[in-house]
Amino acid sequence: MNKEEVEKLLNKAVIELKLKSYSQNTIDSYLYFLRPFLLKLPSIDNITLDDVKLYLSTLIDKYSNKSRALAVSSLRFFFKRVLDRPDIYVKLEVPKREKTLPEVLSIDEIKLLIQAAEFKKSKLIIQLLYSSGLRVSELVNLTQKDLDFKQNIGWVRKGKGKKDRIFKIAESLSKNLEKQIIKNPENKFLFSKEKPLTPRNVQIMIKRAAKNAGINKKVTPHTLRHSFATHLLDAGENLLVIQQLLGHENLETTKIYTHISQDQLKKVKSPLDRLK
Repeated sequence: MNKEEVEKLLNKAVIELKLKSYSQNTIDSYLYFLRPFLLKLPSIDNITLDDVKLYLSTLIDKYSNKSRALAVSSLRFFFKRVLDRPDIYVKLEVPKREKTLPEVLSIDEIKLLIQAAEFKKSKLIIQLLYSSGLRVSELVNLTQKDLDFKQNIGWVRKGKGKKDRIFKIAESLSKNLEKQIIKNPENKFLFSKEKPLTPRNVQIMIKRAAKNAGINKKVTPHTLRHSFATHLLDAGENLLVIQQLLGHENLETTKIYTHISQDQLKKVKSPLDRLK
């Protein structure tokens, strides 16, 4: 297929994705896998299930199961919503996700990371991500109006799943965030003026801080979110509360942190010791 034909089909896919309220990140990810698939096809009229499987087989050595699951989801959506081909989309199976535990920083590593931040704003961003459990996309879109310093709470507006939710502002961070707003009253967003920071900017900033701190683990904004949840669980916080703070729709998603929390295991008393 030529590029013009492909772009027309992709535009149709984008319209359908927007009608289903998919996020821009998801739309971009779907197009990333759909475009090369369509460009390799001689025609849209004679696509078979074997054509799709052949394309998916080329991804096995290049991508993780998680990424390939995204590729399958993009193709299933395309064949269902754009081409109306149930003979294909109902037979596409999503690969099983690898059961890998997310990376978590220790409390001492969190302290080192904050200290290693090069600028005040960088330090505030790291502290807010860790203290709130926010996703990086949620943090960069925070506006000054989303924070209530009287109650030390904030609001995520239309987060994942298009839902609003509340988050806690750490008391030790509250005054510094308030100063950030007072010093920059013209800012539309908490950490930027007219447009939100890109998640990529925050990722680079945190990676640099981790390098400066001498932390050898892979540290991303999501690492701070995982650390937030794990440390709350270690402190004995209720799993249902953590679920709400993270904005997880399903408790099963939150339960992964019960496998990460080592402190909980260390506190268990052996039944043999109870006999004494």
